[in-house]
Amino acid sequence: MVASRNAALRLPEDAAAQILDPDAIDGMLPPGAVHQGLAVRAFPLEPLTMEAACAPADRRSVLLLDGVTDPQNVGAAFRCAVAFGARAVVLQDRKSPPLTGVLAKAAAGAIELVPHVRAANLARAIETLRALGYLTVALEGEAELSMADALRDPRPIALALGAEGKGLRPSVAEACEKRARIPIAAAMESLNVSAAAAIALYEAARSR
Repeated sequence: MVASRNAALRLPEDAAAQILDPDAIDGMLPPGAVHQGLAVRAFPLEPLTMEAACAPADRRSVLLLDGVTDPQNVGAAFRCAVAFGARAVVLQDRKSPPLTGVLAKAAAGAIELVPHVRAANLARAIETLRALGYLTVALEGEAELSMADALRDPRPIALALGAEGKGLRPSVAEACEKRARIPIAAAMESLNVSAAAAIALYEAARSR
């Protein structure tokens, strides 16, 4: 642990900290990190397997993020997952940001409150969720089925969302049992992925 002189004054007496200037602490941290005079090295949060995080199926939802690379959006999605009682967040292994720095700040502590899974193949992860008893739904703006109609199915739901612009990859969308949309005004083409996650997770929680 490192601390500025001012921050060290607020620490418990038995806390051991190396005293550094704030500029020196800045240089030790990733760009954009806000330390307020204190920095601690922590162990990374390890992902769980799909079965450990999601089996057996219960009433809680699972959120899958396909190709969402912006750590602000991923962090906000984690925050939504906790807020609406999701069971786990499933990330694409290679193209998802690590759960550190800006992402952790955007998540406001949520990365420690909901398990996460890193899947090398999201389509296969969706097949696993289907086998576990989840209704798998791809959120797409052009889908004919509304979220409300998709949620008439009583099974626990796994929601797959893609990045803004690109959306879900075809292989991921096709692996899902249903495709649904969140009805929005025609004047707006799409929602931010974390906003869409919040609406979908809220509706899923409310319907269950």
